[in-house]
Amino acid sequence: MQNEGEFRIPSGCAISGVFSRSGKKFNGESIIKSISTMHDRCNGLGGGFAAYGIYPRNKDLYAFHVFYDSVRAKEECEEVIKANFDVNIAEKIPTRRIPEITDEPMIWRYFGLPFEKLLKDARLDEKEFVARFVTKVNTEIKGAYVFSSGKNMGVFKAVGFPEDVGRYYCLENYEGYCWTAHGRYPTNTPGWWGGAHPFSLLDYSIVHNGEISSYDANRRFIEMFGYKCALLTDTEVITYIIDFLNRKQRLSLEEVAQVIAAPFWSEIDRMPPEQQKKLTYLRNVFSSLLVTGPFSILLGFTGGLMALNDRLKLRSMVAGEKGDMFYVASEECAIRAVEPNIERFWAPQGKEPIVVTLNEGVNV
Repeated sequence: MQNEGEFRIPSGCAISGVFSRSGKKFNGESIIKSISTMHDRCNGLGGGFAAYGIYPRNKDLYAFHVFYDSVRAKEECEEVIKANFDVNIAEKIPTRRIPEITDEPMIWRYFGLPFEKLLKDARLDEKEFVARFVTKVNTEIKGAYVFSSGKNMGVFKAVGFPEDVGRYYCLENYEGYCWTAHGRYPTNTPGWWGGAHPFSLLDYSIVHNGEISSYDANRRFIEMFGYKCALLTDTEVITYIIDFLNRKQRLSLEEVAQVIAAPFWSEIDRMPPEQQKKLTYLRNVFSSLLVTGPFSILLGFTGGLMALNDRLKLRSMVAGEKGDMFYVASEECAIRAVEPNIERFWAPQGKEPIVVTLNEGVNV
């Protein structure tokens, strides 16, 4: 038996993100290098990446990435896709066979737009139509799982260490202005392809290090608004919370952070009256969406990236900048591995969101 101090248990899971404010695109090699430095935080049961700006030729079309467990599931899902979307491209996602990645499902992608008549008949906007479609597939078609559904972005994930997942998906062949990565160390759920991070809905993607003790309360609330937490994981519910607050309730990302990592009441009591009024309102109206427990998350979205710690900062997260480049990761080594000459380096405080966006006028 080893004694205290003779072994190291890392603080489960690794996250990393790289963002170019100028919209300069770079391939996946740097994010793979960054996440691989935190190999000891992972146990090989999940790794994944989200990339933005990678489909410029089809940037106005929704890109659906889908796992299939069987030919039957593929046929059933494709029938539903083609009944709802004008599909321009349907193809296998390119992968390379490597011994570290096994038991692969069929992995396909589809580019298309909802049929206008269906949108009018349903009286829904595009995004709500797509979100409901994704929920329908993931809850009703056994053996099919839509794991990415945004425009000009994509999620790539698998069971394995993240550096192997990156090689498996040939990420050196994609170029984007924003990349996030996750190395998984699951504590309550098995390692399977759908359960790897990032979790995504529309253009939102979440990578998460931590464990959410408020999961049941969060899930019960969010499912009242049409979401289905089919995977029973805390990261999935965070993704839906952000979609609900930002897209449906039109809260700013800073306000979203004030809901899910809300200040303590004792802190609110000491604030100026106007700020006190606003935060009291958010805490009362969205009390069931307060996320408790240790967490650090990276939220990717079209044109930006948000980093957020829990309000007590129970999970590590550091950030850095050089020129127009922004870096964030669980550990400093993951940043310095890709940018050794960092100009500014800091550790964000708990519940302090960092939101970075493309420079004004940048079109990706």
